[in-house]
Amino acid sequence: MSFNLASYIDHTILKQTTTLAEVDKICVEASMENFAAVCIPPRYVSDAKKLLDGSKVKIATVIGFPLGYNVTDVKLREINDALEMGADELDMVHDLCAVKNNNFKLLEEEIVACLKPIMDAGKVMKVIIETGILTDNEIIKCCELYSNYKIDFIKTSTGFADIGASVHAVKLIRSHIPAGMGIKASGGISTYAFAKELIDAGATRLGCSASFKIMKESRMEH
Repeated sequence: MSFNLASYIDHTILKQTTTLAEVDKICVEASMENFAAVCIPPRYVSDAKKLLDGSKVKIATVIGFPLGYNVTDVKLREINDALEMGADELDMVHDLCAVKNNNFKLLEEEIVACLKPIMDAGKVMKVIIETGILTDNEIIKCCELYSNYKIDFIKTSTGFADIGASVHAVKLIRSHIPAGMGIKASGGISTYAFAKELIDAGATRLGCSASFKIMKESRMEH
């Protein structure tokens, strides 16, 4: 294999009923495979920090998840709590109502406010734009806005919308953001073939709950 697939994967569990035992399992699996990160509900960040002590696996959590319409002050509180608990990477759902209202000034104010504490802490920010419920034009406008800021990744999806990651969305994002900005594809990635398609299209990180299955398939391919 010409690339290290494990280094692309955020091993993810974000369902509403997630238990500590499931987070424990995710952390153990991520350590075994050397995944890039685990992506878990905010309430478990401190637990994951203990579980992954001494590991290179990063701890990612979510902000404004999954609908994105929390006011900025609420998102800032979530960000500060997550940072205090030890999160390394923060995946924030932007204000989708603002996108649909064509209110990009509000989106700009939101990103300026929310990016600051993350940058000050030297941590990673991913903005979830939820491509499955946006038009191509809306995706492009979001990319143009976020290209002005030091965001680490544009992330396609929460996994809670009807449509998750697509090769089309990844290619569209890639052609409208700076070369140095990452793309995290997430939502419905359950096979190695699809994972590879997304990477070939320009994804630099993958959010998967089927990570173990994908790794197994990749080994069979090679």
